[in-house]
Amino acid sequence: MRAFFRSGDPFIWLAGSALAGCLLMIAGLVTVVVVNGLGFFWPSALMRIQVLDGTVVYGEVIERQQVPDKDGAHRLQLKIGNRDVYGLDFRWIDESDIETRSYPADAAVFERLEWGNANGTLEAVSAGADTLARGATAWAVLDSVRQITDDLASRIHDLERNHMGAVNAEIEAVRMARRRLQLQGSTVEHESIVQLDADQQQLWARYDSLSVELTSLREHSERFVAWLRLPGGDLRPIPVAHIVRVYRPNDMDVVAKGAVYLSKVWEFLSGEPRESNTEGGIFPALFGTVMMVILMTLFVVPFGVLAALYLREYARQGALTRTIRIAVNNLAGVPSIVFGMFGLGFFVYGVGGTIDVLFYPESLPTPTYGTGGILWASLTLALLTLPVVIVATEEALASVPGGLREGSIALGSTKLQTILRVVLPSALPGILTGVILATARGAGEVAPLMITGVVKLAPDLPVDGIFPFLHLERKFMHLGFHIYDVGFQSPNVEAARPMVFTTTLLLLFVVLALNLTAIVVRNRLRKRYAIKTI
Repeated sequence: MRAFFRSGDPFIWLAGSALAGCLLMIAGLVTVVVVNGLGFFWPSALMRIQVLDGTVVYGEVIERQQVPDKDGAHRLQLKIGNRDVYGLDFRWIDESDIETRSYPADAAVFERLEWGNANGTLEAVSAGADTLARGATAWAVLDSVRQITDDLASRIHDLERNHMGAVNAEIEAVRMARRRLQLQGSTVEHESIVQLDADQQQLWARYDSLSVELTSLREHSERFVAWLRLPGGDLRPIPVAHIVRVYRPNDMDVVAKGAVYLSKVWEFLSGEPRESNTEGGIFPALFGTVMMVILMTLFVVPFGVLAALYLREYARQGALTRTIRIAVNNLAGVPSIVFGMFGLGFFVYGVGGTIDVLFYPESLPTPTYGTGGILWASLTLALLTLPVVIVATEEALASVPGGLREGSIALGSTKLQTILRVVLPSALPGILTGVILATARGAGEVAPLMITGVVKLAPDLPVDGIFPFLHLERKFMHLGFHIYDVGFQSPNVEAARPMVFTTTLLLLFVVLALNLTAIVVRNRLRKRYAIKTI
């Protein structure tokens, strides 16, 4: 037995078992996220339940579990919808209380902008006081009416975001220019201020005209109403403009359900959130996450590589250099919230507040850069991931054979030329390894972002069509914070749970895509410079 342990085989098996256990846990976690995330978009059958007390319920079966303290008794959790009517999204029904179950073909699911889904049967479609269709013909009329309301919704969105948004930006620019002149000592009778006041009046006239057009479009859109027959028999009006999607899951084949599934996935990736982020899409969070990671990488890579180059190639090796390396390694272990507090104090209040005083005095006391924004969040995460890049770059530089440096210098190259043309290209694969690790860590961090710029809902993206097009001072949404907000701050946690899984799955895909891109680039560079070295 002693010889067996001395051979080292038990430790090899122990290490292999630990690795297998870790892989199984990771695979199990990913499987749970994938199954719950991807399955959320599939249209579920709508069950009609007749309860013994005479009530009728329409709902999607979410879960079946044993009734507590009742052996052999089970109950069903149904997503009944119609929150505006019943005040809740889910209902538990004991199977012993169920009289009949069925799946009527005309049972429909109406996904709405507000109040979640509405379940029932389509009774009629009307426009104002006129009834356009009833019964079976109402579905065809509803499709044509939805085309009209969708067109009106596009025009309303374009009017609000583009035309009225541009006028708002011009009004704000005039107000800031007027304020700037007043700070410089100009009076209200000054020629420039008088001209700005006239320009502002014209802009407000344009805005009022656009507001009238917007009101007209909305009134025309609100005329169309779909009448829904609830399971209990009541009739409820649903404005067609508020309908996101409508389908009859019990009357659909696999192809039709697949089409609805893809439309839901596309809405999730490209749409904006609604209902306290528990429904709709997450495009602002996806855009903010990717943009923040790109900005963080642009900030951290140059500084990290330059610091590592100095420490490895130029700095005199001694006590001071060793102390710096120890400090860099210790920074990698500092809790992320500490970096967030530093970013808040130094970047936001220090640098941002100074920028406001020097360049945006007319906006004060409302801060421009002296508040959280995507710029400060990216710089904070760059500082957080800087030790990773420095350590990886130093190791990559140390792995470059000394003979390459000596040969380059022997051929007449300067030290700078040797570093730029020989050392750095050979070390690029290792440097990209550090960038990959930094990207993976930075993309998933949430704590520093909560106090440096991320918000629950950001109506305006950091990039738009208004000059200067890139607005680094704006707050932004992030997938990691979105998961936290929906999972723990939502007023309806049970209804928000599927959104947590789908957002988590998307965040995993984003991090995986960013890492795979860097890995592909690293492997190509490794092959390229390995051939040159030979």
